[in-house]
Amino acid sequence: MTQALMPRVPLGRTGLMVSPICFGTSGLGDMPATFGYSVSVVRATATVNAILDGPTNFIDTARIYGEGRSEERLGAVLRERGGLPVGFVLSTKIDRDPATGVFDAAQARRSLETSLRILGRERFDLLYLHDIEHARTLAEATSRDGALGELFRIKEEGLAKAVGLAAGKVELMIPLLGDWDFDAVMTHNRFTLVNRNAEPLLALAAAKGIAVMNAAPYASGVLAKGSVAYPHYAYQEADDAALAPIRRVEAVAARYSVPLGAAALQFSLRDKRVTSTVCGVTKPERVKETLDWARLPIPEAFWQEVASLPFAADDPEATRAHEKT
Repeated sequence: MTQALMPRVPLGRTGLMVSPICFGTSGLGDMPATFGYSVSVVRATATVNAILDGPTNFIDTARIYGEGRSEERLGAVLRERGGLPVGFVLSTKIDRDPATGVFDAAQARRSLETSLRILGRERFDLLYLHDIEHARTLAEATSRDGALGELFRIKEEGLAKAVGLAAGKVELMIPLLGDWDFDAVMTHNRFTLVNRNAEPLLALAAAKGIAVMNAAPYASGVLAKGSVAYPHYAYQEADDAALAPIRRVEAVAARYSVPLGAAALQFSLRDKRVTSTVCGVTKPERVKETLDWARLPIPEAFWQEVASLPFAADDPEATRAHEKT
């Protein structure tokens, strides 16, 4: 351990204590169609070890990432290390059948059992229902006899300490948060420097005491790499209109000599409704960079200027063409 431990915060009402930064491992599953580059086993292994040796204690994956490769690579490292480090919180997600879209109770159970085996766990700290909008039918995924009901049965059996909902479309998630007693919710790409689509979701979660994980604070990379180096937005090539809000933030950041990535990360970290910000990393250097950005002093005047900028509230992934994950 080369750095002091990052302070821990309560994960809602679960009794779990987590770092305000959670490292996401979707890219470690080698998903070039989504991220635009490949990640080797060697690089993925080094990245996972950097996370587990660092000052945070929260790591996230999913059964479907990289057709299972994310969990497989993470699981291989855990076996080499003799298991998850003491005090670490591991979350994963039950998923639909990627070939058929089936997401019934039996598929949810198969997804769980595969994840337990691959990751070498007897139970999970936090288990999400994932990407319901891509299921064969929404009703199948969210009924009491379907995947959602099975998620809560899994919790009752003690195979998950806490359960959550992780999806894209906010309008699908809000009614479910109202009707079910979730411990956590994860949103992605929808609460950033330039978009507040998830604002009503955060408000509802706060009112119900549900822990919020805010993923993809960099809007799939452009708010870390910049609009010139990476002219994409929400996993798609971006035109000048889509990049204009990002360029306005870049201009403010340049005046204050604030790295754009630090601003994007701290925007999420500053919001008291966000329990942990999920940052995807695919190389060890990004782990250190994330931690450096998190503790970089940023003047209040910068935040005041950013607060005066316009932002979008529509779904940034509304036109996204989803590739196989």
